[in-house]
Amino acid sequence: MDVIPWRADRALLVGGRERPPIHFCRDQCVDASRLLSRILTDRMRDMLADLWPLYGLTIATPHLQLRLPREEELAALADLAGQGVHRPGERPFLTPWTDGSYADRARSVLQGHWDQLASWDVAAWQLGMGVFRAGQPIGKVTLRARDFPVVRQVTTSAWLGVDHQGRGYGTEARAGLLTLAFDHLGATAALTEVFQDNHSSQGVSRKLGYEHDGISVDARDGEAVVSDRLRLTLQRWRQHKLPAVTVDGMDACRASFGL
Repeated sequence: MDVIPWRADRALLVGGRERPPIHFCRDQCVDASRLLSRILTDRMRDMLADLWPLYGLTIATPHLQLRLPREEELAALADLAGQGVHRPGERPFLTPWTDGSYADRARSVLQGHWDQLASWDVAAWQLGMGVFRAGQPIGKVTLRARDFPVVRQVTTSAWLGVDHQGRGYGTEARAGLLTLAFDHLGATAALTEVFQDNHSSQGVSRKLGYEHDGISVDARDGEAVVSDRLRLTLQRWRQHKLPAVTVDGMDACRASFGL
């Protein structure tokens, strides 16, 4: 075990009497350094939440936590997206996730997240929250709205890393986001658009009570593709049995949503 002497060249005078030099174990110094780093990190997070209250907003479900990612967590999310959010040969989203390189996909996540924060406005906002499982990022969910204090409608979208799909996390994450929208923001309806061949997202929407609300047509890979427009009303939301969800930090964020 390495030992670091403190004032080892001379004895320490205490109350006029000499005491032997004090020695600290190197492990103790490392532990103290880690503790100081943790304290400083926690303090910076508190300051960030004071200046931008949305950083203090968290949604907890039985297996997940939804919140704004910090920079190092954002990098991990970007890496996750860079590795892929759907399997080769699939195109479940309008965003061409399989086009370009790993770096292109990762950078698009960074740019999109920073843009959402920088352009935040009561009249038009996008809340992109990281989805964390046991402290590790597994995807991202986004809640969007325009003129929300008047219209009271939100739109949702989401993606998960390929390795985290098919385990119910998508449904649980969307339920957490909708709990924020309906039970804490006062939304009257939630909307989403899903390709008709995106069976997993269609299944999540059906589980949560969405109903058909028309169609939209977009261009995908040079061809017209039909999406189902789906709507979940507050009444339908309250009729479904949902996982327990806890939302913290909402009071400090009310002004950010114009409430």
